[in-house]
Amino acid sequence: MIGKDASSILLLVEQLAENLVAKKLILSTAESCTGGWIAQALTSVPGSSLWFDSGFVTYSNESKVTMLNVEADLLSTSGPGAVSEEAVISMTRGVMDNSRSNLVIAVSGIAGPDGGVPGKPVGSVWIAWRWEAKVLAKYFLFAGNRYEVRRSAVEAGLLGAIELIS
Repeated sequence: MIGKDASSILLLVEQLAENLVAKKLILSTAESCTGGWIAQALTSVPGSSLWFDSGFVTYSNESKVTMLNVEADLLSTSGPGAVSEEAVISMTRGVMDNSRSNLVIAVSGIAGPDGGVPGKPVGSVWIAWRWEAKVLAKYFLFAGNRYEVRRSAVEAGLLGAIELIS
């Protein structure tokens, strides 16, 4: 896990919020394995309506296609799959097209305890950040149980957004 302290997510949200307000940015999320946890953390602080627009929880491949316009071929067994750099980058693009945001965090991964495959073990998570035309994506392999993998993904998503706009 990135941070073991219970307040680490709140501290990251507060730091991100300060940066968003200072830069007059609006944030949205696209979440799969985190199930809306990033959006929940963001909206837990007062004043988040100033800088948070929307959260898309696209857990199934179908929802990624219908809500975020991710190409179905990209998510198929013959494509890179939902847990891939291509998928999370496409998810960020879909959020930009369907929100008023200029900053997006997208996450897709395998939280476990099942679901791992060769080349994509449990704990594999891809996160992408899009700030207008700038896009970054990063692969993580988090250790721990389902809760710990998801929590680490939330923290990494928030930290990456802070680093991108700082």
